[in-house]
Amino acid sequence: MLGAFFLILLLLLITQGLFSSLSKKHAFFSKKLMNQLFGYHLIFLGIYYAYTIFNRSDSKAYFERTKREDWGWFDFFGTSTTFIDFLSYPFINFLGFNYEMMMLLFAWFGYLGFVYAYLFFRENIPIKVTVFKNFDLLTLILFFPNMHFWTASLGKGAPIFLGLMMFAYAIKNPKSRLVPLILGSLLIYYIRPHVFMFVAVGTVLGYMSGKEKISFGRKLFVYIVLIGLLVLVQDTILGVVGLESSDELVGGFEDFSAHRSESLSSSGSGVDMNSYPLPLKLFTFWFRPLFFDAPGILGLITSVENLMYLLLFFKILKKDFITFIKNSTVVVKMSLVVFFLSSFAMTFIMSNLGIIMRQKSMVMYFAFFVIYYYLAQKKYDKIIKMKKLKRIREIELEKENIVTM
Repeated sequence: MLGAFFLILLLLLITQGLFSSLSKKHAFFSKKLMNQLFGYHLIFLGIYYAYTIFNRSDSKAYFERTKREDWGWFDFFGTSTTFIDFLSYPFINFLGFNYEMMMLLFAWFGYLGFVYAYLFFRENIPIKVTVFKNFDLLTLILFFPNMHFWTASLGKGAPIFLGLMMFAYAIKNPKSRLVPLILGSLLIYYIRPHVFMFVAVGTVLGYMSGKEKISFGRKLFVYIVLIGLLVLVQDTILGVVGLESSDELVGGFEDFSAHRSESLSSSGSGVDMNSYPLPLKLFTFWFRPLFFDAPGILGLITSVENLMYLLLFFKILKKDFITFIKNSTVVVKMSLVVFFLSSFAMTFIMSNLGIIMRQKSMVMYFAFFVIYYYLAQKKYDKIIKMKKLKRIREIELEKENIVTM
């Protein structure tokens, strides 16, 4: 535990240095808010660590597997689970990190994901939006507990969340943010290759249809890089579901999803989603568990959060939302495509509420971004309309004064 204490101090110093750098780049950056978020995230590290004492946790398997004496560092290099072993190996075997220190390190990776999420939201949406009477929406999103719980441990959740948020932040200015763009892309691809495909497709579609006037050179740069990468790694992506040599991709995916769904539904908190229509599958992935099917105390806490997701979702069920999407920016369309593609794919293979709670933490921030942008746009349009009305009244008063003189 002494090692973890010193590591906290080191990571805190590194974090403050990062804050100083980001404050110079972004005038809106709030060190106070990010420090509060740091402490909040550490609380969930403590909660997750206590959870591992009484429950089975993949984090223990990651730690023990990486200590294999007959394997070298690059023997672990690969995609999915083995990449987490690859990331962990030097810290465990070269620097002597114990289990607690590895949990802290990966929790820090997850925390950095929230920092980049904050940058992604705040840079693209400067308008403050309040919901549920007086709650700041951005603060509410950043402090959702389920998001922190699943990104505060040794495993896939923390680094892939960091990769996704780094990518989302960098894609606004890809040429000037090559480092976070490359690091984010690598993390996404090596941890979950199929999610990288969703992100790449979403970005390309966003750049093709976004309302901004983007230079041809910038568009070409994004298209060549992302489409080229997809072509290069297509076998790895298809290999995730065993379709790398399949001639019938649709049928092969249906077989895989049916087998995967059946195996997951047989576990403790399984739900049989095979017979669900697509809207109900999506509802289950986005908003369950709710109070009536919550698996344990963790499920009850998550149910409160899922209820908030549902209430936020109701805010976009308006006629003008379709018009908003048609006229939206690159990042809005990218976020929407990434969210829907990921949700659509996962609904066919997820039939366990515990796994659903964990998996959806990867992509829910893209949905929150779209909702937040929509509400901010409505508020902005209302402000502009009020200013115009005020100006019209001022002009009419000036005319009346001229007439009466």
